[in-house]
Amino acid sequence: MSITMTEFWLISAPGEKTCQQTWDKLVAATRNNSLSVNNKFNIPDLKVGTLDVLVGLSDELAKLDAFVESVVKKVAQYMADVLEDSRDKVQENLLANGVDLVTYITRFQWDMAKYPIKQSLKNISEIISKQVTQIDNDLKSRASAYNNLKGNLQNLERKNAGSLLTRSLADIVKKEDFVLDSEYLVTMLVVVPKTSYAEWQKTYETLAEMVVPRSTNLLFEDQESGLFSVTLFRKAVDDFKHKARENKFTVRDFQYNEEEMKADKEEMTRLSTDKKKQFGPLVRWLKVNFSEAFIAWIHIKALRVFVESVLRYGLPVNFQAMLLQPNKKNMKKLREVLNDLYKHLDSSAAAIIDATMDIPGLNLSQQEYYPYVYYKIDCNLLDFK
Repeated sequence: MSITMTEFWLISAPGEKTCQQTWDKLVAATRNNSLSVNNKFNIPDLKVGTLDVLVGLSDELAKLDAFVESVVKKVAQYMADVLEDSRDKVQENLLANGVDLVTYITRFQWDMAKYPIKQSLKNISEIISKQVTQIDNDLKSRASAYNNLKGNLQNLERKNAGSLLTRSLADIVKKEDFVLDSEYLVTMLVVVPKTSYAEWQKTYETLAEMVVPRSTNLLFEDQESGLFSVTLFRKAVDDFKHKARENKFTVRDFQYNEEEMKADKEEMTRLSTDKKKQFGPLVRWLKVNFSEAFIAWIHIKALRVFVESVLRYGLPVNFQAMLLQPNKKNMKKLREVLNDLYKHLDSSAAAIIDATMDIPGLNLSQQEYYPYVYYKIDCNLLDFK
């Protein structure tokens, strides 16, 4: 499960004399005491457009980022629900473009076919928004159909399980256990606690008048009790039920009806077959659309870095995007190193950071504002129960 715990920091800093130099400085600064594993993050030459549009887009992309992340998580979580017993299988189905998520992110390549960079930034973000909204809607309808089926099947299965006092008896009894089509006689089914078998054998013939002697048979047992049949005259039924209850024997209301039992069995088979039929295509759909949504999400992160870098560092476009995989134990240290490396970019941010380091309890982390462009990518997509 290691991959689910992975967090990345996607940052950017302005190009020094060259962007390579910016990269080399970061690598040198984080090399000591293994602070992070670093990769260049390739963002193509996107169309900048006007400043007004960029400012508006910055807000829209923040909302879109949150929405797409929620869809990615929903699809992942539903995949885990559908693969009921095989949670490790979940991981191997949560891929992006056929590779695991860490590999996809660290080797990110912009998908020119899906998101043509000749289009404006706004158009690209609209393509993503439409695409993921469609996935979200499809997921809702597919999940609701499958959950319905699963629910109906579980209800039937529940009827056929549990205690003899409540469960369906249809799959336990046979036609030959009953006296059928008799004007006078009827076969009753009685649940008897295991501790009372001897008591039952001793008393059942005398619980009412007109019980057929030696007519009881043990048909089925579970942990606590046994199901006995007994045959008696119809007119003694009420009396028998009453006396049985006084003796802690429970008479089940059960009429042997072949048609009904057959219908129940067929319904169960039909639902079970339907569920099996839908399972394969559903998992395939989830796999494909998880990949689509995840890829869309990382493209949004790329868009956000691009927009934010232009807004902060100005034109012409000159920045290096870098992907850091922080070492869990050294996150605080890594922040300090990055702050030292980039605090010259924005003195007000540096002041905020210095202040928060000095004043305990002052928590500005909601804003997570740093002197460099920063977005977190959290691949921890599943809450395993």
